[in-house]
Amino acid sequence: MIKFILAVIIILALIGGLIQFVSTEQSWALIVNKKTALSSVQNGVMTVYEFFKSLVSDASQIKGVDLSSKS
Repeated sequence: MIKFILAVIIILALIGGLIQFVSTEQSWALIVNKKTALSSVQNGVMTVYEFFKSLVSDASQIKGVDLSSKS
């Protein structure tokens, strides 16, 4: 299962341009593009930040919630 997940991550990274596949007659290698990786991480962090920021702003608009149970 772990091998499958890693394979999917590598395939998505190849498609996204984060990892380049280089092969010669003697060997093959996966090369990580550092600039693309940094940009990807920064974009991901900003997306998560904006998501949580919108959750917090939506939560502040709630006037009141009654969580008491009456038995």
